[in-house]
Amino acid sequence: MPVRSKWQFLPTEAINPSTLAIDKLSPADIVEGMLHEDREMLAAVQREKERIAVGIEIITQALRHGGRIVFVGAGTSGRLGVLESAEMPPTFGTSPDLVQAIMAGGKGALLRAREGVEDNYEEGSRSVNRLRPTKKDVVIGVSASGMTQFVRGALTRARRVGSKIIFVTCDPRTELQTFVDLTIAPAVGPEVIAGSTRLKAATATKIVLNMLTTAAMIRIGKTYGNLMVDVQVGSEKLRDRARRIITIVTGLEYDEADKLLRRAQWNVKAAIVMQKAGLTHAQALARLRRAHDFVRDAIGEDAEARLRELLKVG
Repeated sequence: MPVRSKWQFLPTEAINPSTLAIDKLSPADIVEGMLHEDREMLAAVQREKERIAVGIEIITQALRHGGRIVFVGAGTSGRLGVLESAEMPPTFGTSPDLVQAIMAGGKGALLRAREGVEDNYEEGSRSVNRLRPTKKDVVIGVSASGMTQFVRGALTRARRVGSKIIFVTCDPRTELQTFVDLTIAPAVGPEVIAGSTRLKAATATKIVLNMLTTAAMIRIGKTYGNLMVDVQVGSEKLRDRARRIITIVTGLEYDEADKLLRRAQWNVKAAIVMQKAGLTHAQALARLRRAHDFVRDAIGEDAEARLRELLKVG
């Protein structure tokens, strides 16, 4: 019988031999089975670590030279890109324009699945074109199957203007490897429920995207040690985090840290430099600019020894 499905042989559509009887299992056994599959998924991500490191360097260089990061995806893959972009400003103090996301179906598809929009190649091209991509930018296509036409349209348009292209998929055999600058493809294997890529494929993708964005932000000076020194203080929890970071780094008491932050206009990096170097707010900002926004270079002091002392670890 002739094969008519172009999806039939995709690894993301395969039937998992380990879970054939899942509908007869107890809740505890279902959990154990899913945990087993997730351990296999982590091993698949591990095998992609060198490619992930290359992706981090591509993104870091783009950010250092004034480029933007744009995620493109549909369905679960699109939502994961939106999540990454949304978390960058509060975590790392970035402009909302620096890391953006395009999702097939637009904002409405975030909360309610819109089937069919992922098949629109032309809309993918138009969507990315609205952002006016340039050769400074990195466009990250996210597609578990590797076949999403919306994503392909967007990547093709971005490629035409010279943007760097990273493709994150769970099909290592995708022919897009010849078209993009880098493919990261954890081979997670068949899902617990055949075709349900919100499971292992989504978890693997989330891990990869976390590594790409977090490591790139670290590489451009968004942390001091492992402290979130570019945190935006839009809530009391985040203001508390800022105060605690100041007490950790400078040794000031909590209330004094609050006063320092107010003088620094709640800029944690500036506050650290002001206290450590005895500078005014304006002088601290100028020194940070000269240090390319790295706190360690601005004050000539590494965070690790202080943090180890506080944690009482060798």
